[in-house]
Amino acid sequence: MSKITAIEPLLARVGIRNQLLVKVSTDDGLIGWGESGLSAREGAVAATIQHFASFLIGKDSNQIGRIWQESYRSQYFEGGRVLTAAMSAIDIALHDILGKRLGVPVYQLLGGKQRDEIPTFPSAQSANLDELIAKARVLVDAGWDCLRIYTGEFNGDGAFDPRKNLNQASKELIALREEFGSDLVLGIDLHHRLSIAETADFCNRLPAGTLDFLEEPIRCETPEAYRTLRSMTNVPFAVGEEFSSKWQAAPYIEQGLTQYMRLDICNIGGFTEAMKVAGWCERHYIDLMPHNPLGPVCTAATIHMAAAVPNFSWAETRQGPTEDLGFHDRELFPVQIPLDGITYKVPDSPGLGIEVNEEKIRATTPTHVEPPHLWRPDGSVTNW
Repeated sequence: MSKITAIEPLLARVGIRNQLLVKVSTDDGLIGWGESGLSAREGAVAATIQHFASFLIGKDSNQIGRIWQESYRSQYFEGGRVLTAAMSAIDIALHDILGKRLGVPVYQLLGGKQRDEIPTFPSAQSANLDELIAKARVLVDAGWDCLRIYTGEFNGDGAFDPRKNLNQASKELIALREEFGSDLVLGIDLHHRLSIAETADFCNRLPAGTLDFLEEPIRCETPEAYRTLRSMTNVPFAVGEEFSSKWQAAPYIEQGLTQYMRLDICNIGGFTEAMKVAGWCERHYIDLMPHNPLGPVCTAATIHMAAAVPNFSWAETRQGPTEDLGFHDRELFPVQIPLDGITYKVPDSPGLGIEVNEEKIRATTPTHVEPPHLWRPDGSVTNW
């Protein structure tokens, strides 16, 4: 037995946002690192991690699946994004520890690697069409054959007009397809800002073959809404970054409501839950397209998961040359899995393969980062 001696949430400022890490220590001197994916609500997740620590300290760190079950079922009100974001961070850290103890990379705990490198897609965004095409050109010239743009800008003032927005976005996609031809895989993240009717209208504006995947077009609470939307367009959907359990993913897998699974290992429940969802997706021939918007710990966990599954397309990367976010600061994370051209090479080092400069992490000054609060032209609230 290797007992857990401490579980500590560490909130740090990394680049333009905060990152919530968790440090798990054991009585045989090992340390594991995890990361929570619930950005902008880190305080709630950190408090939950402390709740979990109150009964997990003293447990056998090798019993990762049992710890997951006890954490999930230890309160009457099971589940929810805050709880599973906290569980994700702890679960990732426990896998890091077990890999280090056994001297193997985490993917070896998941059945071994099925690929040597992890394909990625980067993102390009601009309110100016010429600039957007120029950014896409930088990415294509660097070797990427899949990229994503975001839904048209909301001008930075909080006002969001979906009709003007989808009109702008459709023109951008048509221009990009004309510029780069059919070899480029092209997607757009709608950030669940539209309604069913607005999304269908958006798709109808696009010539066939313009768009290869449509990411998070509407909110995910109602699978029936996605079933309706699925019947109105033939563009493949990429949905799942908000899912916090296999139960939430279930209807999207079973009913064919998404064609790419955008699960986030730092939200859905860590490796323990993510691998179950991945296996379920394999049965339905759905490839993973993991959400990976955070720092080196999230990226490393995503890479190990991606290495171990057969059904995989691309991992999101926020390290492309058209984004300067600072999420992978090497002073804070001196050892990390680097982006090597357009892929991440699968590492051989034990555990996750990352190291954290704890002193410098603790010396950062995190300040709350609130996402934009958007409203429609009539003054009503809408989604960011």
